Amino acid sequence: MRLTQFTDYGLRVLMRLAGAPAQTMTTEILSSEFGISRHHLVKVVAALAAAGFIETQRGAGGGIRLARPAAKIRLGDVVREMEGDQALVECFRADGGACVLTPSCRLKGRLAEARQAFVAALNRSTLADCAVEPRLVLEELR
Repeated sequence: MRLTQFTDYGLRVLMRLAGAPAQTMTTEILSSEFGISRHHLVKVVAALAAAGFIETQRGAGGGIRLARPAAKIRLGDVVREMEGDQALVECFRADGGACVLTPSCRLKGRLAEARQAFVAALNRSTLADCAVEPRLVLEELR
């Protein structure tokens, strides 16, 4: 399985927020820490907020923080939400794709089962299990 960069960034944001749950972070700070585009991170944050994983506050003193305790956020749920309708292979697309093997394919069911097992395995862990302490991030930047 391969996660999209979008999901990867979403997990990074959540792990960082989980490491300092009392702190409100900004996308500017996070994009600088992670060395990624702030523009792209804003989209990731919007998706995390829409899914109910984080809360956002605009204006002076605003920023983002976890919407609930890290121990209540299961990793598989985050991945499922962030990956959304990304097709694992062509035949998983909403339009069914154009694979000529589809009528007699014996792989699709196995892939669907593997995807479910992947998410189930991740759901055995919570965000609290993967929290990144702020000092560790800062040490890495030095």
